[in-house]
Amino acid sequence: MTGFLAYEPQTIEPGQQIGSTTLNIIIFLLFIGVTMGLVIKASRTTQKATDFYTGGASFSGPQNGFAIAGDYLSAASFLGICGAIATSGYDGFLYSIGFLVAWLVALLLVAERLRNTGKFTMADVLSFRLRQRPVRMAAALATLAVSLFYLIAQMAGAGGLVSLLLNIKGTTGQAIVVAVVGVLMILYVLVGGMKGTTYVQMVKAVLLIAGALVMSLLVLAAVKGNFSDLLAKAIEGSPKAGEKLIEPGLKYGKTETTKLDFISLALALVLGTAGLPHVLMRFYTVPTAKEARRSVTWAIGLIGAFYIFTLILGFGAAAYVGPDVIAAAPGGVNSAAPMLAFALGGEILMGVISAVAFATILAVVAGLAITASASLAHDIYNGVIKHGQATPEAQVRVSRITVVVIGIVSIILGIGAMGQNIAFLVALAFAVAASANLPTILFSLFWRKFNTTGALLSMYGGLISAIGLIIFSPAVSGKSTSMFKNADFAWFPLENPGLVSIPIGFGLAILGTVFGKPDTDLAPKAVEMEVRSLTGVGVEKAIDH
Repeated sequence: MTGFLAYEPQTIEPGQQIGSTTLNIIIFLLFIGVTMGLVIKASRTTQKATDFYTGGASFSGPQNGFAIAGDYLSAASFLGICGAIATSGYDGFLYSIGFLVAWLVALLLVAERLRNTGKFTMADVLSFRLRQRPVRMAAALATLAVSLFYLIAQMAGAGGLVSLLLNIKGTTGQAIVVAVVGVLMILYVLVGGMKGTTYVQMVKAVLLIAGALVMSLLVLAAVKGNFSDLLAKAIEGSPKAGEKLIEPGLKYGKTETTKLDFISLALALVLGTAGLPHVLMRFYTVPTAKEARRSVTWAIGLIGAFYIFTLILGFGAAAYVGPDVIAAAPGGVNSAAPMLAFALGGEILMGVISAVAFATILAVVAGLAITASASLAHDIYNGVIKHGQATPEAQVRVSRITVVVIGIVSIILGIGAMGQNIAFLVALAFAVAASANLPTILFSLFWRKFNTTGALLSMYGGLISAIGLIIFSPAVSGKSTSMFKNADFAWFPLENPGLVSIPIGFGLAILGTVFGKPDTDLAPKAVEMEVRSLTGVGVEKAIDH
């Protein structure tokens, strides 16, 4: 391709101080100021519970599509995947493929039906035709678990990113960074609610995709548009991996166990999105099911384009930064994208890209915090404790208190997860979502005989098995890359539990329904839900039953 100008990125040496700390701080403060301004402006129209939880269902399909992309394209998508491709090559690109394909499951199976049957949270759908109180409790606990796993990944990414920019190498400094992110997250949610968070996510999605496009064009300019030359340079820049960088199996093909881990990870990624509470909650921010479907279509286009860019950026980082330099940097593999930005465009590009990544983290953690707090306030406080009689004002008050508690817990857990690849950490959240939430969602929508026993067994069984297997996996202990490097209580061989926990979730749902007590008295509700999910009839009415 002769249309590309000759361009040569600068070389980065191991341990080199990159970027200007002062410039980075200025750009960071500018981004935080602009996004906080959006949140404060949105707060003036956040008056009712529906405004706080769903932005008043006032967003169009394209607007919500950008917001979904902003929600979904987290630090894992940008920082984690670029690092995974730079160090693991072909195998690292599995994350991009899995995250994208997962949207087809969400679009074809759940987006429109969920919008037609829900109100605020995932539990609204699940409890519509099942026993209200036990199902809401189980769904709320699953939502909190998935949200916390996802939050841990974002916090760890923030610590690594800011540590790189400010050259903070000690764990104490990184821990302070994580705490600052948590405090900012709490402020975003308390002030702006879902409406403010949505505006931030829309702006962030545009900036992130635009930034990735600019970096991709610069990488292609460096190889004059020849992708084969880029792969050759990536191989040359990765002497330890060599040609294995562009072949399957560098990370997941060495042993039978790693091959099973590959399958487990793929299952979790592809099935997890349709069970992610903070993504499902986005379908309620649009006024109709048609707009929900449009928003997912827009999101797929935006997200698909971005994941193509990650392939170029990942191999670009391998070619022009190198796996050894990336591994030695503060933040480790999560530093690949900012370091590539420095190699391509110097201090200014690195500062802008890093600030966008930081805004990405803030927006995603704010969305997660709203989802978790809404689930606790709306499902546990109102649905279980107050038997559906709590006032909207009381629900919002409990939700705001929950945001603070969740923020503190996520700060503590995020500090413990520093140094982990955040794409890998997010994959664990996907496994929990696919195990605990997806079976009950699908069977509630598509199986008329599905009952409360099946739902409870599936949600609790999937949740406990997924988290239990994660705790006793090499991801937590037993390896140099584990969270607890000096301990070894791992007996489960796979790093991702999806291959075992997802079938457990589906299996328990079937067993509970077949052998459990039928919800005979709720049969009319099952029929009503089927009609509502397919036609949208009565969707404008509040689901208070």
